[in-house]
Amino acid sequence: MRLMRLHPSRLALWVLAGAIILADRLSKVWVVANLSEYVPTDVWPWLAPVASFTRLPNTGVAFGMFPQLGDIFKILSAVVIVAIIFFHRTVEPEDWLTHIALGFMVGGATGNLIDRLVYGHVVDFIDLNFWPFGNFAVFNIADSSIVIGVSLLLIVVWIQERQAVRVERTESLNS
Repeated sequence: MRLMRLHPSRLALWVLAGAIILADRLSKVWVVANLSEYVPTDVWPWLAPVASFTRLPNTGVAFGMFPQLGDIFKILSAVVIVAIIFFHRTVEPEDWLTHIALGFMVGGATGNLIDRLVYGHVVDFIDLNFWPFGNFAVFNIADSSIVIGVSLLLIVVWIQERQAVRVERTESLNS
């Protein structure tokens, strides 16, 4: 049996996704075991001016939108994870930033999917206390990872489009 060798950038996706899933699971297991729902808690008093922990069940998607569609989001999350995994196979190995972005997204989506399967909802707990985020939605590590991944992917697409325009201009000037 021949083992397929992974390019380091492809391996980075899996290592990053695994680290995010582990951090997300450990944080949520601790939150569920130690915090009451809907009660803001200053776990570390020195952090209170910036953030507290408020355990909230979230059956919806980002920022609690569409809570009545919780079961659909289980299926949608699984489909998105599979789609990202298939897409990542088409990304050039040298495209490190895209692999990293996809790792953030797979890790975050998997973390929240695990919550939906284990608890029937996503466990949100990070509650920002500073301006302008004082009234911001409560979120978790998985949510943050998804936002980071999507942001990185948007930056990659923007950079690649700018490079394509430069190449096109250069080719048209040389013709």
